[in-house]
Amino acid sequence: MTMLPSVAPPLSMGNPWVRPLTTADPFKWLAQGWRDFLTQMPLSLAYGVIILAISVGLVAGLVALKRDYILFPLFAGFMVIGPILAVGLYEKSRRIEEGLPLRWQNIFFVRPRSGGQILFTGVLLCLLMIVWIRAAVLIYALFFGMVAFPGLDRIASMLFTTGIGWAMLIVGTAVGGLFAAFSFAISAFSIPMLLDQRIDAFTAMGSSMALVWNNLRVLLIWAAIVLALFLASLATGMLGLVMIYPLLGHATWHAYRAAQPETE
Repeated sequence: MTMLPSVAPPLSMGNPWVRPLTTADPFKWLAQGWRDFLTQMPLSLAYGVIILAISVGLVAGLVALKRDYILFPLFAGFMVIGPILAVGLYEKSRRIEEGLPLRWQNIFFVRPRSGGQILFTGVLLCLLMIVWIRAAVLIYALFFGMVAFPGLDRIASMLFTTGIGWAMLIVGTAVGGLFAAFSFAISAFSIPMLLDQRIDAFTAMGSSMALVWNNLRVLLIWAAIVLALFLASLATGMLGLVMIYPLLGHATWHAYRAAQPETE
C-alpha cells in the first residue's frame, strides 16, 4: 500500500525531504531552462504559441460573452493549472537530459510513466481553479452587492479610489494567496514527478508538499520568480507567454530534479 509522506516531518539530517538547496539555485534552474529552450528551439516556441493562442481565445471568448468579470481571477487561476499544461516541456527537458531524440510527437503526445494519474491530478487542479474563481466572484458580491461589473476600463478606479475597493483588494489578495500557496505546494513537483515516476497522484502531491515545506526559503524565491515572469508576460498583452512559459516549464523540470527526494 502506498503511503503518503508526512507534509511536515521533523527536520533532521536523515530527513529525505530536506534537500541541499541554496538561494542561488532558482536562478540556476532558470539558466538550465534557458539552455533547454535553445535546444531545438522551434519545439519550445511552438509550445509557447499554442499556450498563447489558447489564452487569447479564452479571453476573447469571455469578453464576447460579457463574462469579463472573471478575467482577473482567471489570470490568477492560470497559475494553478499552468504546471499541468507544461507536461510536454518537462518531457523535452527529460529527453535532453537522457540524450533521447526530440520529435514533435514526443513533446505534444506525452506518455507519462504514471499513466492516467497525471490526468487525475490535472482534473483536481482544474477543480481548484474553478473553486477559486467562484470564491473571487463571491468576494466581489460581498463587497459591492449586486452592482454590475463596470467593465475593464472602469474597474481600476472602482478598486483604487474607494474604501470598499481597497477592502476588497485586501481580502481578495489574502484569500487568493491561500489558494496560490496550496496550489503551488501540491503542483510544484507533483506533475514532473508523475511524468518521471510510476507513482499515484496523492503520493506525488503529498511529496510535493513535503518538499516545498522543508525547503521553504528556496521555494519561496522560486515562486516569486515564477510570479514575476508571469506578470511580465501579462504586461506584454500575453505575447511574452511565447518565451516565458516554455522557459518556466523547462526550469521547473530542473527544479524537480534538484529537489528530488532521496530514495533508498
